[in-house]
Amino acid sequence: MKRSTGRILTTHTGSLPRSDALVNLLAAKNRGEPVGAEAFEMEVESSTRHVIQKQSQAGIDIGNNGEQSRVSFSTYVTFRMSGFGGRAQRKRQKDQAEFPGVIRPRVVDIMFAPKCIGPVRYERLDEVEKECNDFLRYAGDVGVRFDEPFMTAAAPGIIALTMFNEYYPTYAEYVFAIAEEMRKEYELVVSKGLILQLDCPDLAMERHVSYQDEPLSAFQDLVRTNIRAINRAIRNIPSDLVRLHVCWGNAEAPHHYDVPLADILPLLYEANVGALVLEMANPRHAHEYKVFQQYPLPDHMLLISGVIDTKTNYIEHPEVVADRIQRVVQAVGDPTRVIAGTDCGFDTSAGSGRVDKDIVWEKLMALRRGSELASQSIAW
Repeated sequence: MKRSTGRILTTHTGSLPRSDALVNLLAAKNRGEPVGAEAFEMEVESSTRHVIQKQSQAGIDIGNNGEQSRVSFSTYVTFRMSGFGGRAQRKRQKDQAEFPGVIRPRVVDIMFAPKCIGPVRYERLDEVEKECNDFLRYAGDVGVRFDEPFMTAAAPGIIALTMFNEYYPTYAEYVFAIAEEMRKEYELVVSKGLILQLDCPDLAMERHVSYQDEPLSAFQDLVRTNIRAINRAIRNIPSDLVRLHVCWGNAEAPHHYDVPLADILPLLYEANVGALVLEMANPRHAHEYKVFQQYPLPDHMLLISGVIDTKTNYIEHPEVVADRIQRVVQAVGDPTRVIAGTDCGFDTSAGSGRVDKDIVWEKLMALRRGSELASQSIAW
């Protein structure tokens, strides 16, 4: 995994806006309606090529395919794995239950997802291979060469907590079974020369979802279990090829029940990964760069700090972005171990984006300009 050398590198957290036509096709697919394979593939290709070019034009150093072919960042696995069926309803996030006026309808609602009703098996590795190959081919076709390309994948814990368990005797058996099957996807991604990003909102967001009525210690035990599952799933992958994205949910909501970073950061350090990807731009977490002074980043880890808010249509001023980067660099103590990113994805389930599609690219350009400003003032 590349470090920032002489200049703060830029990246984002994975999901990018899909075309309207693709959103409609993914919504139909998610509802179980027939979708023409040829029309679907054509729209995925067109939308993927578009987001690759837009990332390059915005100056993103470490880019991806924007998750264009997936219905959501987590439930996409139910189209690749067996063992899921039926329909379950997740708990509403605690802050949204208290203030229901902030709830917005979703085109693809992952509050209602299939359940685990049998042994989980990864059946469609061909889809993983195709997604990776297509991304690399499309980037080559349009002449885009990222400093480092990456691919996202759902972590075992968020899969287990989204698709309720009605088959395995215990939660631990379920999440470790998922880990063993998802290992196949993770290893295939890395074999293609891509950095693997594991999306893990379970390590923060689930405090105010599944564990909202439990003591903090119970949630921390969950975090430990899920990190052990991650470590088992990536045991054959060098740690510096994996980055871990942890977030508190991408809803524009109060977030006043978010678990403090200080309560989970020492546990996150137990993950055998080369970088943490964390929210540090939005109003509930912008102050938490200070936590790295209390719990210093391990020597082998990088920090990909969110300096762009993915929930609002404000376009951050480059000087604001630069200030955020500089604060994080000071807290970490080494600019080469800091990469500038976004708080979360911009379209975590198809059509869910809170930010206007055209503004997304302006935000990413502000990210690059801010990183350049910060780089000029850093003593390398």
